[in-house]
Amino acid sequence: MAEYANSSGGAAGPVTVSTAGEKSSAAKDRLRKAAYPVLLAAMVAVGAATLLLGWAPAQVSPLFTVGVLLYLTALERLIPYEPDWHPDRREWRWYGVYFLFTMVGSALAQALVTTAVGIVSPSVPALPLGAEIPAALLIGSLASYLVHRWGHANPLLWRLHGVHHVPTKVNVANNGVNHVLDILLAQGAVQLILAFIGFSRESVFVVGLFVAVQGYFTHANIDVRIGGLNHLLASPEQHRLHHSTVLAEAGHYGSDLSVWDHLFGSYTWRPGREPVSVGLGDPASFPGTGEIVATLLHPCRRRRSNSASKA
Repeated sequence: MAEYANSSGGAAGPVTVSTAGEKSSAAKDRLRKAAYPVLLAAMVAVGAATLLLGWAPAQVSPLFTVGVLLYLTALERLIPYEPDWHPDRREWRWYGVYFLFTMVGSALAQALVTTAVGIVSPSVPALPLGAEIPAALLIGSLASYLVHRWGHANPLLWRLHGVHHVPTKVNVANNGVNHVLDILLAQGAVQLILAFIGFSRESVFVVGLFVAVQGYFTHANIDVRIGGLNHLLASPEQHRLHHSTVLAEAGHYGSDLSVWDHLFGSYTWRPGREPVSVGLGDPASFPGTGEIVATLLHPCRRRRSNSASKA
């Protein structure tokens, strides 16, 4: 702050002028508060427009995902949680390849879901859309939680899912570091459950948008805190702990809602709790992220007798 006397010589008190640094800090504070609401508002707007205007969900979903990725990448530069977690050029190349694999896996899963929904979904949904979407979100979130937790507990599935835990950084770009079969199995299983229960295409589409938003948001390297909403929704604060090398704190298998972590005892976050380091407790158990071919073939390799999984 700088103080200036009244130029007329009167007895007026000091006038405070904010410095550029203070203005920048205030702007970042506003951005931290607005970042998540803006993201959710965009998801609602795109979902509503798609349903009301008859846009093709198969085209909207990937375009919206790219938009979310660009938005969060910009926020990582403006309000980073850990500046050292920014990807370097080499990592961007790796992550780009994995992102393509993830998109292929997602597209295959979506094709299965779209076909199944078209076959088994009732012509007239049992519930109005306003009630069907929350029901689909809860059931889909529970299925996602169980599949994710099983991916950590089952040695065979861990050989697929563990690929995602190899990086020693958590950022929006390496949210796409996955084995393509892990994406196909996880997303396909969850959405097929919704389809066979009988939820409409519209509700499955809207839930899919929300899950995509949450997946990239929770992985973003941004200094955003959502306060009490942490007990309902997943957040970057929780997901960094999920990637912790300390298994005692690495819960948080819900990547969209956090209610199931509370219910099943895997909720470990508290205000201010942060992981000391992220990645694998046994880095040698998986190929490095840059070893893309070895990573894809890793599930076929003979397992080590002491192969560890993150339970």
